[in-house]
Amino acid sequence: MPVLVEPDHDAVDVLLRALPAGSQGVGSMDRARAWLSQHSDEYVVVLGPNVELAEALSLCDTLRTSRPTVSVVLVRDELTTEVLSSAMQAGARDVIPSGSLEAVSSAVARAYQLYTALRGPGGANHAGKIITVWSPKGGVGKTTMSVNLGLALTEGGARKVCLVDLDLAFGDVAITMQLFPTHSIEHAIGSEGSVDAELLNGLLTRHQDTLMILAAPSHPDVRDRVSPTLVSQIIRTLAQTFDYVVIDTAPAFDEQTLTALDETDEIVIVATLDVPTLKNVKVALETLDMLNIAPDHRHLLLNRADDEVGISPDRVEGILGMRPDAQVATSIEVAASTNAGNPIVVKNPYHPSSTAIIQMASLLAGQDITAPATERVEQTTTESTGLFGRRLRKRR
Repeated sequence: MPVLVEPDHDAVDVLLRALPAGSQGVGSMDRARAWLSQHSDEYVVVLGPNVELAEALSLCDTLRTSRPTVSVVLVRDELTTEVLSSAMQAGARDVIPSGSLEAVSSAVARAYQLYTALRGPGGANHAGKIITVWSPKGGVGKTTMSVNLGLALTEGGARKVCLVDLDLAFGDVAITMQLFPTHSIEHAIGSEGSVDAELLNGLLTRHQDTLMILAAPSHPDVRDRVSPTLVSQIIRTLAQTFDYVVIDTAPAFDEQTLTALDETDEIVIVATLDVPTLKNVKVALETLDMLNIAPDHRHLLLNRADDEVGISPDRVEGILGMRPDAQVATSIEVAASTNAGNPIVVKNPYHPSSTAIIQMASLLAGQDITAPATERVEQTTTESTGLFGRRLRKRR
């Protein structure tokens, strides 16, 4: 997915409109190099008009020999003969005037065609990880966990993540993030057999430049028109574009949810510490066993996990035969941040609930994911401190 290097925030907002959904904007060449070191499948770097020419030419010259499949598109306010000559010698693929977004889009499209030709169709395929967040019972905070896990996996924009709201009757992902999408999965109905990245890019909604959302339909009667075949094609296509596809599902074994579970790499099962929920989860796990769905890739996340309710995590393991991988305690701050459309991992990444969610994200990613580099916030409440009961201390 394209990476844009531009220190001016206004220019970033303008140029991102010319790039495919999910493109990443960074403010410095150091961050661009870090991005490239983590994304071996990158095919184009767009250098904005406020990037120093010498720095731009240096990157072109480096990538020309070290990463020949990566094109560099140089956007300039002034196209002089000297700039064009220097850019060609350094190995830039295209030099575009800053006022032409259409030319930028065309250059990026040509870069992808070149990338595919150099590596071959198979080599150009991306294999993102599919993570399904599911619970057999509603009201357990599944959507809140899905949203926060998706944001944690972006690691502040270092990875491309798409959150799919597959609760097709009553999906709340968009409203939880205070987004009001003009398009949703509903607009893909009837596209079975022709689903591609271009189609889906037009249906995605961006959240604060770090997370892309494929929203649920606005009316519940649309659910039955979203076929399992369409669901499967959407998930597979998104996995070719994004590093992680997080799917928030309906609390049921409907056809669309079963399709998502069949496609998934990792399942996060959300439960609360009450007898009805644990009973339902136990039955659901037995069903997953019968269907042979991700037997070695299931993760239990206990939400509102408080000792005072009388059911301990050890007892949960005895009931379900499955040890919790993360515990998120009841917290007014989590509810308040959700109501404000500012999820807890963004509002306060060092809150105990954020720490537990980020730890779960690290487990799913198979590598450490760190909270944004902001000052830790000392917790002054008396609530439980989350996973393992550890209280975070302010760094000195």
